[in-house]
Amino acid sequence: MKTKHSLEASDVKAILAAAEAEARANGWAVTIAVVDDGAHLLGLLRLDGASASTAQMAPAKATTSVLGRRESKVYEDLILGGRITMLSAPGMQAMLEGGVPIIVDGDIVGAVGVSGVKSDQDAQIARAGIAAIL
Repeated sequence: MKTKHSLEASDVKAILAAAEAEARANGWAVTIAVVDDGAHLLGLLRLDGASASTAQMAPAKATTSVLGRRESKVYEDLILGGRITMLSAPGMQAMLEGGVPIIVDGDIVGAVGVSGVKSDQDAQIARAGIAAIL
């Protein structure tokens, strides 16, 4: 049997705080979502000025990342490269850059999804949040 890491409430708070700091430092109004390894929402922060749609997009990006076990950008790149059949992949809710898995000792323990600015900036914010706990 294998011992498995998992996110704790303190981890989620640290991720959200660090991601928020990155977003604010750049003047970006975004929503930040943290999910566990089963894609269950653990934390959500919608910054002032972030559009309402980002509150649904951020968790969807995180879900896509954790279920696919990779950054959501991988799927966006596949689709842009012509593999449009990926659009029918079950469970994949938002195949856009901005979902980043949280990997601890080779295990995916969750993911962070961000929505509200350019996709690469969303991913930048997600990575900044994850860096707070790794």
